[in-house]
Amino acid sequence: MIVYQGTNTSFRRDVINGLISSKIDHLFKELGIPKEHYAEYASWRNSLPRMANILTDNRISDDVEVAIEFQIPLTSKRVDFMIAGNNGISDNVVIVELKQWDKCTATSRENVVIAFTGGEDREVAHPSQQAYAYAKLIENFNEDVAINKINLIPCAYLHNYENQYRNEILHPKYNEAIESAPVFLMEDGAALQNFIAKYVAQPSNKKLYDIIDHGKLKPSKALQDAVGSILNGNKEFEMIDEQLVAYSTILKLVENAIGKDEKHTVIVKGGPGTGKSVIAVNLLAKIINNGYTANYVSKNGAPRRAFSESLVRGKYDKSYLKGLFKGSGNFVNTPRNTFDCLLCDEAHRLNEKSGMFHNLGENQVKEIINAAKISVFFIDEDQVIASTDIGSIAEIKKWARELGSKVHDGKSLELKSQFRCNGSDGYLAFLDSVLQIRETANYNYFDLDYDIEIFDDPNDMKEALRKKNNKNKARMIAGYCYPWNSQKDKTKYDIYLENGFKAQWNFTTDTFAFDEDSFEQVGCIHSTQGLEFDYVGIIIGQDLRYENGKVIADRTKRAKSDATVKWPRYVDEETRDKLGDKIIRNTYKTLLSRGKYGCYVYCEDKALANYLREKLNKAKEMKKKLENK
Repeated sequence: MIVYQGTNTSFRRDVINGLISSKIDHLFKELGIPKEHYAEYASWRNSLPRMANILTDNRISDDVEVAIEFQIPLTSKRVDFMIAGNNGISDNVVIVELKQWDKCTATSRENVVIAFTGGEDREVAHPSQQAYAYAKLIENFNEDVAINKINLIPCAYLHNYENQYRNEILHPKYNEAIESAPVFLMEDGAALQNFIAKYVAQPSNKKLYDIIDHGKLKPSKALQDAVGSILNGNKEFEMIDEQLVAYSTILKLVENAIGKDEKHTVIVKGGPGTGKSVIAVNLLAKIINNGYTANYVSKNGAPRRAFSESLVRGKYDKSYLKGLFKGSGNFVNTPRNTFDCLLCDEAHRLNEKSGMFHNLGENQVKEIINAAKISVFFIDEDQVIASTDIGSIAEIKKWARELGSKVHDGKSLELKSQFRCNGSDGYLAFLDSVLQIRETANYNYFDLDYDIEIFDDPNDMKEALRKKNNKNKARMIAGYCYPWNSQKDKTKYDIYLENGFKAQWNFTTDTFAFDEDSFEQVGCIHSTQGLEFDYVGIIIGQDLRYENGKVIADRTKRAKSDATVKWPRYVDEETRDKLGDKIIRNTYKTLLSRGKYGCYVYCEDKALANYLREKLNKAKEMKKKLENK
């Protein structure tokens, strides 16, 4: 989605007339795109006149196309500025990352600098790396860019950057990134003009922005399909912005801790689809390929089994895989600092006790921190989905202090970029609001390019989902409201719904994400948390209903075999209801955010279905109004 688009002439006219910032601000409001209002408005007001000056060059045609704030498909990231045209040989789009920094400080970490942004000094991606990563993301997502032979040319323009600090931003450590995407400082305006004129001197005879904005998207890779390639040292995912900062920070800590008697604990926070598992697996590959010891750790077996299956297909030895991917209960008796690094994914799912009967060890958080020099916890406290989940930031910090491990957390280790749900942060806000988890502003305006539909008949939902099951990438998933009849008798069904719909739970297989037969079965939170699919069909059971204007979560409607809403006898009913309410809402938010491109929904409670449909219809009506303006 491109927020502002025009010719070089119309853009410069809007700047000269003082209209550019207000126009973009108005377009953001119309399109319902969330933004940090003051900071972004100030950036347009300060940076865009500088770009208008750069484009006042007789070598650059008045008719080349300008685009501002382009949201990269399938992500929540936006490109600041683009100039599209032709140089007499090829069609090119110059991507410009704009920064208002007047200085920065180089760091010892790969492609990370320290700059004053967001009101404080922060560790952020080098602007050249940021611009390069955005170009690669567009290339990787958009088939038509390659088909039409459009070259994406990234660069960065730091128009306030003072020359006395040039050595910091141009430190040799960043040479590779700068070669891929040149960086231009305050005194480099003429050089930037030369750079742009080299690629977009004249307009193209193609509608380049239509191709970039509406081109056919490539089938994107799921992490579970790419693990083997990553472990072989291949770059399957382009880490950007805060992902890169987290990755580089952890990698440097591991390198520095080798041979030293010190411990570090890193807390990486991020919601659904922000790349926690991508960072964890890439770190695992890099660390072990550098000759250090590391494990990927998770309480939930689904991602471990999916990753292992991918690697088995890649001819990796099963015993080798068992040593790399471990459950969170494997460190009960592990001596202190046995591992260089333990990467704990889905840390919110950690338990206190370990073992089949929850009678081993003292505390999984404590045991993981004890076992490694560097313990890394990837966490989203809003994805707690069981009464036994004790993983929390407070719990991690408590045990880190007790074990003498220095804690690293903060804004530079928060993941915000959305890579699921078609990159729609608004969709996640929509889920928070309609599930009444928390109030969120403007949820009616989320980007409806994400395919979501409410079905009255579960059979219709299944068949619609079947049409989206390209390359075995769609799955049905349900709330845990149905007994497991097929556990002992494979001829029985577990889920019976209206109009003759029946299905079995997926518990007959450990590889729900891969097996061809899995489409006919139904997954649950335990077989899908930590994984993603192209499309999901969610069955919302009787544990969630709508009455008297409220969404009601009812733990008594869960299956009797569901241990996620069971507590010791001493826990009173009021507390059980409160915790059960949170678990049920978190569970459905987690399930409803598993799909990259779309989510289909069937509700047993018809009032809930009507409520969800009403909220969606309001959003669609708003979308139509905006498109017709």
